[in-house]
Amino acid sequence: MGPQTRLLAQISVAHLISHFHFMTVPALLPVLPNAMKVSFVDLGIALGVFNVVSALCQAPLGFAVDRFGARRVLMFGLALGSSGFALVAAIPTYTGLLMGMAIAGVANGVYHPADYALLSQNMDARRMGRAFSIHTFAGFLGGAITPPIILGMALAFDLRWAFATAAVVGVITLTFVSLGSRGMPAAGQAAHAGEHSTDTRQPVRAARATILVLTLLFMMLSLSTGAIERFSVTALVQGFQVPLSVANIALTSFLFASAFGVLAGGVLADRTSRHGFVAAIAFALAALLVTMVILVRLPPPILILTLGATGFLTGVVAPSRDMLVRAASPAGQEGKTFGFVSTGLNIGGVIGPILYGLLLDNGLATSVLWASVGFMIVTTAIVIAQELHRYDRRREAISSP
Repeated sequence: MGPQTRLLAQISVAHLISHFHFMTVPALLPVLPNAMKVSFVDLGIALGVFNVVSALCQAPLGFAVDRFGARRVLMFGLALGSSGFALVAAIPTYTGLLMGMAIAGVANGVYHPADYALLSQNMDARRMGRAFSIHTFAGFLGGAITPPIILGMALAFDLRWAFATAAVVGVITLTFVSLGSRGMPAAGQAAHAGEHSTDTRQPVRAARATILVLTLLFMMLSLSTGAIERFSVTALVQGFQVPLSVANIALTSFLFASAFGVLAGGVLADRTSRHGFVAAIAFALAALLVTMVILVRLPPPILILTLGATGFLTGVVAPSRDMLVRAASPAGQEGKTFGFVSTGLNIGGVIGPILYGLLLDNGLATSVLWASVGFMIVTTAIVIAQELHRYDRRREAISSP
């Protein structure tokens, strides 16, 4: 196994666990209100704490990645995330949950700047889209396996075991990454990628407007997919009278299909430079499918297949999204750029849970899915506008003397 393959494997496993941690509390939403005697808004606030802390820390952690090395920062994140869930396992109360979410939020701020800096600076640029897709696939897979594992532990035992499981898998991954650290170069150290790289990016400051637009794009992505990932089960049960078992299977279908959609998106990302249009088409189709779920009372098998297709399409977007950010990043400053842009995910993660919690607490479960459709439409519009702007700039550059 070559150094690039080892690097990709280690980062991908770490990313899988980051999504496992990210989905731990959402996976427990069906049981947490009764277990902790709290409302959905209270739980939305807890998820908001996670995302506020992550948003505040992500950009500074991006600077830390470029300054101290992505490998060290990545292992710090794994250790801290495991500690946060160990705390909730020890103190399974709402106060303990808030404290644990704050700690896990700091850890979550590590992964995007550290992972993408390592990949962007050490993988062959000709296969960068596929490298991004494998990394993202691992994250989506982590999110997909979380509900059956975590909710299963909570139902079979209790909440302590569920949160302890999240802590233990983090420690195991930290050990794996630490033992394999010889195969993981620090960001900034050129691996064999540079020898035959076709990377043509210039080490210049990225346009602020482009970075801000991409941050907004990440926020819309978080709001649209977050509604399905974290609240669709409750929304389907309360608003559409879907049995809990069917709703859980539908969510699992969405999450697993998202993971495989990422792999398809990686192949597309390496075969085209029009990443914005790939993302726009996929998200527009996803919006149509969610609209069909809302308007048509689908039989359980068709509902599961439809949400699976929706997940596949949203997964296709991820590698193109990452390639857009990489194209906007000055060479050697990927940690800063991905750290800043990824705060959009956290901003959406703050707004979304509180918004959707309010809708559910007020008996507006169907509005959760309508909100997802609305954010998908806005996302599509942003991506198309950004792609047209890039096309106009390229045309002006070609026509100018």
